[in-house]
Amino acid sequence: MAGIISSPKAFREIPRADHQYRSIGQRKHDFLEVEVPITREESRVQASRCLNCGIPFCHGVGCPLGNLIPDINRAVARGQWRRAWELLAQRSPFPEFTSRLCPALCEGSCTEGIDYHPVAVRQIERNVVDYAWENGLVSPCPPKERSGRRAAVIGSGPAGLAAAYQLNRHGDTVTVYEKNQEPGGLLRYGIPDFKLSKKIVSRRIQLLQDEGIQFVCATEIGSDAAAEYIARTNDRLVFATGTPIARDLDIEGRNLSGIYLALDFLTSQNRVVGHECKKCTISAQGLRVLVIGGGDTGSDCVGTAIRQGARAVEQIEIMPRPPIHRSESTPWPMWPWQLRTSSSHEEGCLRRWSLESLRFIGREGRVTGVEVVPVVWKYNDVGRPVSFERRGEGETIDCDLVLLALGFLKRTRQEQLSDFGVHEAENIAFVGDAAHGPSLVVRAIADGLQVGLSH
Repeated sequence: MAGIISSPKAFREIPRADHQYRSIGQRKHDFLEVEVPITREESRVQASRCLNCGIPFCHGVGCPLGNLIPDINRAVARGQWRRAWELLAQRSPFPEFTSRLCPALCEGSCTEGIDYHPVAVRQIERNVVDYAWENGLVSPCPPKERSGRRAAVIGSGPAGLAAAYQLNRHGDTVTVYEKNQEPGGLLRYGIPDFKLSKKIVSRRIQLLQDEGIQFVCATEIGSDAAAEYIARTNDRLVFATGTPIARDLDIEGRNLSGIYLALDFLTSQNRVVGHECKKCTISAQGLRVLVIGGGDTGSDCVGTAIRQGARAVEQIEIMPRPPIHRSESTPWPMWPWQLRTSSSHEEGCLRRWSLESLRFIGREGRVTGVEVVPVVWKYNDVGRPVSFERRGEGETIDCDLVLLALGFLKRTRQEQLSDFGVHEAENIAFVGDAAHGPSLVVRAIADGLQVGLSH
C-alpha cells in the first residue's frame, strides 16, 4: 500500500494502541501466546504518530540494540514493509524475541511520552517481523568465507545465540554447547509459552543451523566436557551461562515441602509443553499458591499457576507499590518506575506490596502458610525507596504452594572460571547475565553481539 498516513498533529490526534490480548476466559486454559498483534493497517496509523518527532531518544538512549526506530516507523507509515524489515534487521538479530518479550525501553524514552503517550514501538516491530517471516524475507545468510578461526559458546540463551550469530557472521566456525536437551536457554525453559511460543525459538535455531552454527545439546561443560580443553582447542571461548543461582529466602521453615524456586516451577511446565516429559514435577493444580517476588518471573509464575488450575493465586513483595504514573524519581528519558499489570495479573491474582516474609508455617512437614508483617519505606531526595522498617501487626497467609521469585545472584568472573575449572585467558569472554548480572533479554542480545564485534 503506497502513500503515507500522516498529520502534523498525529501524536495528539491519534490515541496510542494499547496491548491486545485474547480473552481471559479463553487464554487462561491454554499455553498459547496471549497477545494479539494489532493489524498492519493499525501499525501504519500508529507509526504515523512518530513522524514529527524532532529529537528522537528512542534508539539512542532507550534501545540497547540501537534500533533505527524513527526510520523503521517512517517505512511502516508509508507501507514499505520490506524496507522496514531491512532497517530492523540491521541492528536486531532476533526481533521475533524482543517484539514479544521486551518491556520496550524505547517507549520509556519516546519524546511523545513527555506530554502524551509514547509510540507503540514494540507492537509495530512485531508486525514488521511477522510480515518478514510470512513473506520469505528471512532466509539463511551464511558467511561467504570462513576465517579459519574456531569459536565455542557455552549457553544458548539470548546472549549465547547473539554471540554465536555475530561470530558466525565474521566467518568463524561456531559451536554452541547447551546442557539441556534443546537449545534456547531461558527463551525455551524459563519463559512461558504464553509469552513466547517455542515454535518461534525453534524456527530461529533452525535458521542459525542453516547458517552454519553447530549446536551440541545435553552436554554440561565441566562434567561432560572440560572447559579447559574447549578453551585450548578454540580461538574464542564465550561463556553465556546466565545467572543460574536463584536468590533464596532463608527464613524459619524453609525446609518444609511445597516451597520451590520460581525457575524450577517454570521449567517443569515448559518441559511438558515442549513434550520433553508428560507430567509436571511441580504442579499448582487445586492448590492455594503464594508467589513471593513481584518482578517478571513472579508474574510468569502467576500465569502458569492459573493455567495449571490453582485454586487461588496471591503475589506479595517487600517493595512498595509503585505509583500509577511515572514517578518523579525516574524522569524522562529514564525507564519509568510505575505500576505495571501483566496479562497474568489480569487473569486472577491478588497482589500486595510492602510485606516482609518472616517464617514459613507448616504441618506434617508441608507448608501451610507464611507469616508476614507490613513494612513502611523511607524514600531518598529523588523519591526512590531506600530502607524500610516493620510497622503494624503480622498475619499469616494460608497457602499450599510457595514460589520464590526473588531474582538471581551474580557471581564474579573468577568464581565462574573456578566453577568451570578453567584458567583465565585472553580468548575467554563472558556475556549477558553471566557478565553483568540478571537483566533483560534485549540487553543480553546486545551484549552478545559486542563479543563478535570486538573479535
